[in-house]
Amino acid sequence: MTLLDKDGVRLTVDDAIATVTLANAAKRNAQSPAMWRALAEAGSLLPGNVRVVVVRGEGKSFSAGLDRQAFTPEGFEGEPSFLDLARGSDAELDAAIAGYQEAFTWWRRPDLVSVAAVQGHAIGAGFQLALACDLRVCAQDAQFAMRETSLGLVPDLTGTHPLVALVGYARALEICVTGRFVYADEAERTGLANLVVPAGELDGAVADLAAALTAAPRDAVIETKALLAGAVSRPYEEQRAAERAAQARRLRDLAGLGE
Repeated sequence: MTLLDKDGVRLTVDDAIATVTLANAAKRNAQSPAMWRALAEAGSLLPGNVRVVVVRGEGKSFSAGLDRQAFTPEGFEGEPSFLDLARGSDAELDAAIAGYQEAFTWWRRPDLVSVAAVQGHAIGAGFQLALACDLRVCAQDAQFAMRETSLGLVPDLTGTHPLVALVGYARALEICVTGRFVYADEAERTGLANLVVPAGELDGAVADLAAALTAAPRDAVIETKALLAGAVSRPYEEQRAAERAAQARRLRDLAGLGE
């Protein structure tokens, strides 16, 4: 079932699994403010029974990053150019960037597990979209790069937090400041990629993972995700207490004693 198909974004749902497809292969799925609004809308349209969301790109690349037209004086038709935004007040500029970030924030909702299926280039905004997901499955030709700093900018589409969490501060700094490519073998070795497979096996591997993610009871998955997501920021004793509280809820539910 197709719920959305506009501005280079297509959302389809098959029972508990939703697929968000970047559908502008002619431009290697380069991103624009219109695409970001469509990605945010896709998140708002998910039916309540969806448990897993896969994001993929049509064609040879996952996403080549921000469409360079954004940096031209005319920008995109019907949109303020980035040069126009730069001339606005601090509050206006902050609000505009916060709006763009909405395309990247919903992928880690507590009730979902999100998976990025990455082939070819995942550059800049494309890298950050992959980082916005809980998990990443990559084809052997996947190439990540964070090019914003090389262009005189910074990564601002929510990618810095998960990048540091996955690979550590020092490696994250080096990746961002040099703008170099991170190839699939390094991505798997450093924890950026959960799995690397031959390009022809990417869709099958993602389908197998999605099926495995929906095999466990939904409430147990939600509780487990919440425990793991909070583990880094909680002290050890607080994490132990969180485990006990979560398990108590699960046991009561299993015994039919939940609220």
